[in-house]
Amino acid sequence: MAIIRLYMTMSLDGYVAGPDDSADAPLGIGGFRLFDWLDRRAEPGPSGQVFNEAMSTRAVVSGRRTYELAGRWQGDHHDGVPIFMLTHDVPDDPPPGSVRYVTDVVECAEQARAAAGDGDVMVHGAGAAQALLRAGQLDELELHVVPVLLGQGRRLFDNLPAERVELDLVRRLSTPDTEAPAQRVTHLRYRVRRP
Repeated sequence: MAIIRLYMTMSLDGYVAGPDDSADAPLGIGGFRLFDWLDRRAEPGPSGQVFNEAMSTRAVVSGRRTYELAGRWQGDHHDGVPIFMLTHDVPDDPPPGSVRYVTDVVECAEQARAAAGDGDVMVHGAGAAQALLRAGQLDELELHVVPVLLGQGRRLFDNLPAERVELDLVRRLSTPDTEAPAQRVTHLRYRVRRP
């Protein structure tokens, strides 16, 4: 069965976007700093490895806000894989490219797993991650932690219920200290522990 894995870059203080994120500034003020590590994605090393793994996923689940702020990825996130956009309200316009609108989180997870087959499913967006986690459908979290404090903005885990979620660290990859400070990142993969 396909693994549903969140891929999310965040600041050390838990922000995935700076303040005032909008269609004109999708990552808010200072938020693009979180993605400087992607400059190394084409090179051998931890960041290249993680990027290649993400791009080999066979389906994407995205929250609507992330989907909209990303310009709907022009209907194709990577390689034409199906994109399941989790939303409360289905837009009136037909979905572009390989996008499918889904309103039920469990149904969304089931459709994404079926589409991915023996591959993995990439999750984008704090809202989608929280919904999948609450529904018991998120299997793993791949967090790209950048050594910067944004201080404010949009946090990854702000809207979770007051229930404890146990995680097991299954992998830690870090860029070498010789990297430019702006390109340093620690990639942490956690498995969600099921009761």
